[in-house]
Amino acid sequence: MRIISVETIISVGDYAKSAEWRETQEFLHDAVRSMTWPPGSQEFTINPTRHGNGVEPIKDSFVEKLVRAGWEREQYLDLIPQKRPGPIDAVLCRSSGPPFAVEWETGNIVSSHRAVGKLLRGLRRRLLVGGVLIVPSRALYHYLTDRVGNFSELEPYFEEWRLTSCESGVFEIIQVEHDAISEEIPCIPKMETGLRAAKKGGVQI
Repeated sequence: MRIISVETIISVGDYAKSAEWRETQEFLHDAVRSMTWPPGSQEFTINPTRHGNGVEPIKDSFVEKLVRAGWEREQYLDLIPQKRPGPIDAVLCRSSGPPFAVEWETGNIVSSHRAVGKLLRGLRRRLLVGGVLIVPSRALYHYLTDRVGNFSELEPYFEEWRLTSCESGVFEIIQVEHDAISEEIPCIPKMETGLRAAKKGGVQI
């Protein structure tokens, strides 16, 4: 899988300048680039059926790679008093302070805004030291589940998100895209079927 662009929304304070952040950033970028489809291949090839490919197996396989490296999946944070927003896809706990969070978008644009809201609120309240949101490019979007959140739809909000008050931390949005297109490879399964496929092999990383 290719990284098309990395948009830095927030980068302030000691953590943003630290070797720890550079190592985490490099690890996440390498994890994205190592993802392939179909299983056993050397690149990420997408079937060009319009909105014919699922998204959950992509996220699940990415999170599984993080879990094998010591991250924790689907963690809840007390971001809003007396309420519990949905879990964060993957969290890296740190001995020296708040954890680092990653979200891989699988829902629609509303879901994307919820994900950003969780990460920015975590940074404001010092419950997170950093966060990354991974979203498909507009080109990849056409081949995924209809209306999945994508980079182009989020871009108009970047300027507003940069106004978030944060003393120390980072927030990046990574735009990803397929390596190749082929009608000869299978579509990535959707929903429950996709989840079962991911557990059996799914997207390889």
